[in-house]
Amino acid sequence: MEIKDLAPGQGKIDIVVEIVSVDAPRTFDKFGKSGKVANAKAKDASGEITLTLWNEQTDLVKAGMKVHIINGYVSEFRGEKQLGTGKFGRLEIVQ
Repeated sequence: MEIKDLAPGQGKIDIVVEIVSVDAPRTFDKFGKSGKVANAKAKDASGEITLTLWNEQTDLVKAGMKVHIINGYVSEFRGEKQLGTGKFGRLEIVQ
């Protein structure tokens, strides 16, 4: 699977991408719990996409790393596609 093939609302994404940059994490409070979220730019040979990182992922992922998104989900925010792990997906660092 490649970035150019991803569409908003698509699930069960299995893709390996390279991290180009990671924004500083922001904290939030929702349903009485606090958490962290950060956006990262990710790329493969076909293009770039925004990767949404949640909580511990924000500390794990750095620019230059390759990550494997397993069971990911594509959403759309302000007309831009965003890739994330959602509730049921996971992110693994590729060595």
